[in-house]
Amino acid sequence: MKKYILTIVFVAFAFFVGAQTNYPVVVIETNYGTMKAMLYDDTPNHSNHFLKLVKQGYFNGTLFHRVVKEFMIQGGAQDSKNAPAGTQIGGGRTDMDIMPEFRDNHFHKKGALAAPRRDDNVNPQKKSDASQFYIVHGKVYTQGRLDSMEMAVNVPIKNKIIREHYLPHKDDLAKLKATDASAFNTMLDSVLHVVDSLYEAAPGKFFFPAELKEAYSTIGGARHLDGEYTVFGEVTEGLEVIDKIAALAVDGNSRPRSDAKIVRIYIQ
Repeated sequence: MKKYILTIVFVAFAFFVGAQTNYPVVVIETNYGTMKAMLYDDTPNHSNHFLKLVKQGYFNGTLFHRVVKEFMIQGGAQDSKNAPAGTQIGGGRTDMDIMPEFRDNHFHKKGALAAPRRDDNVNPQKKSDASQFYIVHGKVYTQGRLDSMEMAVNVPIKNKIIREHYLPHKDDLAKLKATDASAFNTMLDSVLHVVDSLYEAAPGKFFFPAELKEAYSTIGGARHLDGEYTVFGEVTEGLEVIDKIAALAVDGNSRPRSDAKIVRIYIQ
C-alpha cells in the first residue's frame, strides 16, 4: 500500500513540475487545510482577474458552497459570507463575465482550478463567471474507459469510410477469394490501403493527449468538463484538502452541512 501511495504522489508531482508560470504562488487557506496553486500564463484574462480579486481579499471569508464528491468543490461566492446554515447560496455576477480561454493543454484533472459559468441557453459564448471558482475532485478513469471514449468518436468515422470504399468491392473480393487467391490478396491490400489512408486523413478523429490519459487514469479528473469551462490554474500542494472537503455531508443544494470556509486566499 505504501508503495502505491508513493507512486501516485510521484505521478502527481511529475504533472505539476512540467507546468511553468510567471505568476506568483497562490495560497488557499481553509478550515480543512491549506492548498497552494499556480496560475497559467496562457489564460491571462482569467489568471489576471483571479489574482486581482485575491489581492483585494475578495474571496476571504467565503465558503465552498457547492460540493459534489468525485466532481468538484466550488466556492468564492460573495453571498456565502456568514450565510446561515441551510441557506441556498452561490448566485453568480454578470458584471464579472470573461470570454473563455479554452486550451487543449489544460484539462480537468484532479486539482484543476477553473471558472464556472451560466448554462449555454443564456450564455452561448460560454463566458466564465469570474466571481467564483471551482477545484476539480474528479474520479479515476480506467484506460479501457478512456479508450472507449476515443472509439465512440473514431469508430463511426472508420465505418463510414468502410461503407463507401470497401463494401462496393465486397462481391468482387468474394469471387476472387474463391477462384484466385493471389489476385484476391492484391485487391484486398489495395482496398484496405485506400481505407486506411482516408481514415488517417479524415477530419474529426479524436485521441486523448498522452498526458491527459496518464492523469485521468492515476490522479483522476472530470473529463466531461473539458472544452466547456476554462481551466486557468492547478493546485500543486494540498490535494488531500480537496478530498476532505469533497467527503463532507451536503444538503439538497450540495452545500456542506458543516461549513467549508475559505479563511483567506493570498499570494505566497
